[in-house]
Amino acid sequence: MIRVPAERNAKGVALFALAQLAKYRRVRTEEARQQANEMLMALLSMKLDGYSDAAWGYNFNWQSRNFFAPREMPTIVATAFAARALVEGGQDLHDFQDEARSVCEFIKKDLPRSIDNENELCFSYAPHSKTRVFNASLLAAEVLASVGNLTGESELLTLAERATRYVVNNQRADGSWFYGAGPKQSWIDNFHTAYILFSLQRILNAASFGAEFQLALERGYKYWKNNFFLADGWPKYYDGDPYPADAHAAASAIVTFLECRRLDNDALSMAQKVASWTIQHLRDRRGFFYYQRRRFYTIRKPYMRWTEAWMLYALSRLLEEQQCQSQQT
Repeated sequence: MIRVPAERNAKGVALFALAQLAKYRRVRTEEARQQANEMLMALLSMKLDGYSDAAWGYNFNWQSRNFFAPREMPTIVATAFAARALVEGGQDLHDFQDEARSVCEFIKKDLPRSIDNENELCFSYAPHSKTRVFNASLLAAEVLASVGNLTGESELLTLAERATRYVVNNQRADGSWFYGAGPKQSWIDNFHTAYILFSLQRILNAASFGAEFQLALERGYKYWKNNFFLADGWPKYYDGDPYPADAHAAASAIVTFLECRRLDNDALSMAQKVASWTIQHLRDRRGFFYYQRRRFYTIRKPYMRWTEAWMLYALSRLLEEQQCQSQQT
């Protein structure tokens, strides 16, 4: 009615690509392979102009709590999820190594470093920004570690190690992390904690230096599992408040439990419990998932990037892991 054009969002497409890759690994059909490849090709077509290296951003102006990102400004979050899809696509379909390696050049050349010393490094959220957001910097480290593992480049692995050490050194005594290091960033929520755990686990999987950070991962996982979930699988938004029940928090929890399953024999059952609760309480009978359930009402908007893409990714990964478990037994 107000002529907002229908457009694709790069992070949403990256999540759909990850979901299709999980489906392909599960069913191994030509149709699934083509679907996954089509999503990856669509993602590559959305690289931002004006940058010699691969980078992605949002297709709308975005105001966070801390800074403003105009339309088509690259951000490490959108770019890192695109890189994650390219790395997985390279493992499952064909070689996307050059494209994934190009993302590392964007991280190295275009992301400011708000902390940069011999032992630690913090990548900012976007060019022209000096934010110190822990999950965002660690997403950059995940890309560098994952690609460095493929190419064998010590420079990428060293950068990843220093960026990981910065986040680990800012872990709180109880195992949690604030959102960031700034004075207005001292909150703790479910999905940003899940992002940290997910990236930290992937870094440990990819790099030999990961043993240094294993204890931090275990402490963080224990805090997250014990403080962000009710007995029935309800994914709390904050550690001290269950509301709002958010489909994005649920989905990121599912994929993080699956990623960290080697830490916890109950991880798969926890992922299943969160999925069951979310399907029961946040799914519309027409098939999509609601944005949030608040204390006195529910916001039923079907946000494609925030809820639908994340839930497809989460449920696809859950089906994949369930199949793997059934085959092993």
